Amino acid sequence: MSTSGERREIVIIGGGIIGCCSAYYLTRHPSFDPSRDSVTLIEASEIAGGASGKAGGLLALWAYPSNIVPLSYQLHADLAKEHNGKERWGYREVGCGHLMVRGRPLSDKKERSGVSLQKRSADAMGKLKAAKFPEDIDWIEPELVRSYRSMGDPGETAQVHPYLFTTSISKLAEEKGAKIILGSVTDISYAGDAVDSVTYTDKKTGKSHNVSATDVIVAAGPWTRSIIPQAPITATRAHSVVIRPVKPVSAYALFTNIDIPADFDPEKPSRPDVALPEIYARPDDTVYACGEGDDVVPLPKTTADVEVDPMRCQDIINYVGSISDQLGDGEICAQQACYLPNVSISRVGPLIGHAGAKGLYLAAGHTCWGIQNAPGTGKLISEFVFDGEAKSAEISSLDPREYL
Repeated sequence: MSTSGERREIVIIGGGIIGCCSAYYLTRHPSFDPSRDSVTLIEASEIAGGASGKAGGLLALWAYPSNIVPLSYQLHADLAKEHNGKERWGYREVGCGHLMVRGRPLSDKKERSGVSLQKRSADAMGKLKAAKFPEDIDWIEPELVRSYRSMGDPGETAQVHPYLFTTSISKLAEEKGAKIILGSVTDISYAGDAVDSVTYTDKKTGKSHNVSATDVIVAAGPWTRSIIPQAPITATRAHSVVIRPVKPVSAYALFTNIDIPADFDPEKPSRPDVALPEIYARPDDTVYACGEGDDVVPLPKTTADVEVDPMRCQDIINYVGSISDQLGDGEICAQQACYLPNVSISRVGPLIGHAGAKGLYLAAGHTCWGIQNAPGTGKLISEFVFDGEAKSAEISSLDPREYL
């Protein structure tokens, strides 16, 4: 806990959105004095190189854990208002729904090219109305829709572009005094029961350096165990694609259940009966789509070493294209993969707070809700460092000391 006149040498390990938001709120805490205190963020490869640059970016009041979601959702709105997030990182409110839909075989591709630009039959539109399907989701083929259920109206769900959000927040932290270093952390040293310094290897020179520390925040996502081996954090690989559709689509995030026909892909007879891609329209006129996770390839050393499986990306492209001509005929802008950090014990939510030694804090295990819960996490971390406890939310259930 900070006292008047006490110098804080704060080191953050990890340049994803959790680390960047921690840097942002630390430099904006009332007790932070840039003439006295320092905030140093150390990232192994690049800012937003992992899931923070390749996530979907959905924000939702029904996300989890419920003890930090309302705080973080409001902070997203506040950040966007203060820093022009609408223009800088694509912040906007969106509709969100669960869509059950029938997929079409890939062999239908040639026959349906351009169909989505034609007028729809009265019969098809009548079925959509019966399913309470929003009229402005005109980029899903109506004859394929089986049911639709709203999961959140604008005001309850929103979005950001993860890469732009993370890199913008890191720059805003730098503007208030934070220093960003590219290097791999190799050790945290202790003096008695308190943190004392952090050792890292510089990315460019390969030389080892030591940074004094009164406080260390480990926000390394799925790489947390390389810093704190006993942390119950595991990694799941997730693939995604970014598509530029034939024409701009309406602002919705869709969680889909796509029934896959037996003749979906003759070249790949082993296929799921149901595919579950998530589809997010973005304000830059692209559409993000992601598939289910896998644990086929172990976590690599850094985000720069993540392997992308082209077949998994192609599956996503095929699935979303089977229900939308605008997506199926669109331009593929990116095929990518990242690793999500999960808490391996039977509970939900990340671990945030004191991690045993004096001055050591953990902020990791945010699963797929890292972007959503990052501002709240960063603010809480700033309170732990400068106030000695969390003040903005009651998060005793997320205490890392219960599981380390």
